[in-house]
Amino acid sequence: MALLNGHPADPDALRTLALTNYGHFTTMRVDGRRVRGLSRHLERLVRDCRTVFGAELDPATVRGYVSEAVGDRTGACVVRVTVLDPGLDIGRPAAADDPHVLVGVRPAAPLPLPPLRVATVRHQREVASVKHTGLFGSLYQRRAAQRAGSDDALFVGPDGLVSEGPTWNVGFVAADGGVVWPRADVLPGVTMGLLRDAHGHLVAPVAIDQLPSMQAAFATNTAIGVRAIGAVDDIRLDAAHPVLVTLRERYEAVRGERL
Repeated sequence: MALLNGHPADPDALRTLALTNYGHFTTMRVDGRRVRGLSRHLERLVRDCRTVFGAELDPATVRGYVSEAVGDRTGACVVRVTVLDPGLDIGRPAAADDPHVLVGVRPAAPLPLPPLRVATVRHQREVASVKHTGLFGSLYQRRAAQRAGSDDALFVGPDGLVSEGPTWNVGFVAADGGVVWPRADVLPGVTMGLLRDAHGHLVAPVAIDQLPSMQAAFATNTAIGVRAIGAVDDIRLDAAHPVLVTLRERYEAVRGERL
């Protein structure tokens, strides 16, 4: 059951989100009532609420809503926190300044997940720095990639530089064994931030024609952790590369914050 401001969500209150798709969210994996990067998730929600609604969001209140939604679950689950204004008028979005907090919980998949096969596509998410609910473009590209035989899409900007996936950040293991994160207009992912803190890296432009020189690649977000990418288009990559093993171990070693 989804909770809106700590109470069972009234479908009427969610109609605006369904019809306008205007809001923002974060997704976190909860293991034993602990969340890796919980403070960063809350900071994201506060930051994005200022951008999307011009309003302040109390992180302690949000944390309480998440704790209530998780309840007495002791295993792993995935929690999505969506911020919306049920009173939003599509003709006057500038007046939307009353954020409500919707919390949903779903089972978590066991990790690690199998390697991805991704297809490059020219696409740029709108307002890429915000984790917003406007997912049509991203899901359309994912669907197209899947119908063409891949698992997901990898976005490349009009400048020919790799950026991110539909719902994940991407990193690479270069020819010298170093980790490279693309310098591009991307979502500042929580998992990406934790990995940057835990492992040496370089942030640099990654052009599409550089991909054949990469040893390995990986996707990251809270739900998937560190997921190997086994192929980009027809370029085969090492899904069992030792650096990926190290990244996964270091991420798993990050102690979660208690709800």
